[in-house]
Amino acid sequence: MIYDETSPLLHNERTLQSSPSCRKHHKPLKKSQLATLCAIRLVDPISFTQIFPYINEMLQTMHITDDPSTIGFYSGLVESVFAIAQLVSIYQWARFFVLDIIGRRPVIILGTVGIAFTTLMFGLSRSLAGVLAARALAGIFCGNIAVIQSVLAEITDSSNQVIAYPIYGLMWPLGVIIGPLLGGALSKPSEWSSKLFSTRFFELYPYFLPCATASCVCLFGACLALVYLEEASPSRLSRRDCSFASDVTLHEDDKDMNSLTAKAILSVPIIRAICTSGFALSFVETAFGVVFVLVCYSPIRSGGLEFSPSEIGYSLATCGTLAAFVQLFLLPIVLKRFDTAKVYTFCMSLWTYVFMLLPVLNVIARIGAQPAGGVIDARVKALVWAGLGIVLALSRLGCLAFSLNMILVKEFAPSPAALGVTNGIATLAQCFARAISPAVVSSLFALSVEKHLLHGCLWVAVMVAISIYGCILSRKIAVERKIMDNSNSTTKLAP
Repeated sequence: MIYDETSPLLHNERTLQSSPSCRKHHKPLKKSQLATLCAIRLVDPISFTQIFPYINEMLQTMHITDDPSTIGFYSGLVESVFAIAQLVSIYQWARFFVLDIIGRRPVIILGTVGIAFTTLMFGLSRSLAGVLAARALAGIFCGNIAVIQSVLAEITDSSNQVIAYPIYGLMWPLGVIIGPLLGGALSKPSEWSSKLFSTRFFELYPYFLPCATASCVCLFGACLALVYLEEASPSRLSRRDCSFASDVTLHEDDKDMNSLTAKAILSVPIIRAICTSGFALSFVETAFGVVFVLVCYSPIRSGGLEFSPSEIGYSLATCGTLAAFVQLFLLPIVLKRFDTAKVYTFCMSLWTYVFMLLPVLNVIARIGAQPAGGVIDARVKALVWAGLGIVLALSRLGCLAFSLNMILVKEFAPSPAALGVTNGIATLAQCFARAISPAVVSSLFALSVEKHLLHGCLWVAVMVAISIYGCILSRKIAVERKIMDNSNSTTKLAP
């Protein structure tokens, strides 16, 4: 088929999968490559979160400010610079992938080794400038996440993605658990193991050990990539490969790798719907992570639950456990039995209920709170925890949409050559949302409580509205797919 303005750019993957020729070309899942990609995927969350337990204390020892209350500003700056640097570098990594100058494997290894180096650099930093520089460079090297996701798409098809994507999706929540554990357990080693670490070096650099351990994880992933990751090139992938949604023939100009611009790819309505809904998904998920801790920590009279730090820790651990369970056991069943686009919309719709239920927990807590001290009655406390479990379960089901978004990108990428850039655009949208969401939702929460706007629940109304809008955006994917299918049927019936 020749591509023009009236013919569809994409074909539905399920249509292709039904053909006898496609069934013959199902790809066997290469377990060594999948394990390698999963190990590399762990690098990002571990390097990002291992600083959380000690970053405030680290900045205090640098004597950046005499006012302890402003340390939070500087720690937030350190945490944000990573996400911002990753944001600005993602698309460039994706373009580097598409141009295929040095191949996929060197790009992935370069990024992973770079993260290892910058993490060590962070552990050796003794000034705010050094800390910010190390985190910015780490964010830049972590920008190759779009390349990793593109390689995952290339080694899978509909016959094995029900296994590969849930396992790959498990790596982020697993890394978020491992990272803080490393940072909290291994920082200031001279205090908890004076025999091994009572040296001048560890007195000068008390946070080097967790950074060095995280760097070893990075280098281990790089070694796996060097040994097991196979090289592939867009130019060597057939356009008729059943892993991709399109088998159209573009104009000669469109075959040029350099013509695969973001503007050209975003001109496809279904790709635009996937990217915009992914932005909304990342925004509400990141906002939930921020506002959940705020609600747990805030006094009951201010709309919170007044949890102790240990109770907040238990709730976060429960959240991570639920995420692992959903990824490993529920997502494979969903991918086998249900339509990806429809499940994606269902998962997006859950975020509306997540934010609506959060203030209900405060209402329950108010019922059992005693006037003096805000202590909650034991029975009411149990009810609060039951409601909290429901909220966390719904949020983890909503997070399934991240894996589904990756699958949709793979299914509807215009071509194998465009997969890298398409992944880059989708990941860029999500990282941009992740960068701005914490500041927006935390400011909105503070303003709502301080000014008592909508009885302190203005933030709930705004987040529910954003969640509903994200659901509307996700529904456009199924609509655009139906339009494509109808257009394809008309084209086939035409003489």
